[in-house]
This record gives sequence, structure tokens and C-alpha cells, in this order.
Amino acid sequence: MPEDNEQITLLREIVKWLRFAGMKEVKAVLTSALNSDQKKLVYHLSNGNKGSVEIAQESGVSDFTVRSYWKQWSKLGIVEAMKVGRGDRYVKTFDLEDFAIDIPQTKAVIQQRPSEVSVEGDKSV
Repeated sequence: MPEDNEQITLLREIVKWLRFAGMKEVKAVLTSALNSDQKKLVYHLSNGNKGSVEIAQESGVSDFTVRSYWKQWSKLGIVEAMKVGRGDRYVKTFDLEDFAIDIPQTKAVIQQRPSEVSVEGDKSV
């Protein structure tokens, strides 16, 4: 039994160092593949709970575009397919926050923002 605990401890240590060693490479792949706010947002929303149509609506792109991104990203290993009903849905492998990559706001949030037009005569601007 003590040998099992020792092996588990050793495996955890190996995983910790592998994660650390791969962070730079993962960030480079994410930065290259997600080279626009649109792609970053679609990737961020790809959590497995939303289908391509819902992600398309929230990000302001077409359903075809979302599915196209998913196929490209699957080849890179930054999303994983999961079966849902008759099709596939994709789940991001990494959280952008973990790599200090900013997440753009969804289309719905942007549309809800009040206009930042100043009122004529307003001296607080």
C-alpha cells in the first residue's frame, strides 16, 4: 500500500512538471490559432454546453463558421469532439484565462451597452 501512495505522489509530480513545460507551447498554438477576437470568443464559448447555432448567435458569426473553426482546432488538439444527438459538439481543451488571453465580449453584451454619446452642454465630459 505505501508503494501505491509513493507512485501516486510521483505521478502527480510528473504531471505538474509536464504541465509547466508545455504552457509556453500551448500559449503559442492558442495565440496563433485564435488570431482574432471572433475566434477567441467562439473558442471561449465552446464549452460543450452550447451547439454551433447558439455559439454563432452569441459571437455574431455563422453556424458554418463555428463548425469550420471547430474542425481546424480539432486538428490542432485545442478542442475535443463529443457526441450530442446526431452530431458532434466541441469542447475547448484549455481556458484562455489560464494563458492570460483576453476574452472578448459576446455580441449580446455589446448590444446592451448604452451609447457613449455626450449630451450637448454636458461639462462632465
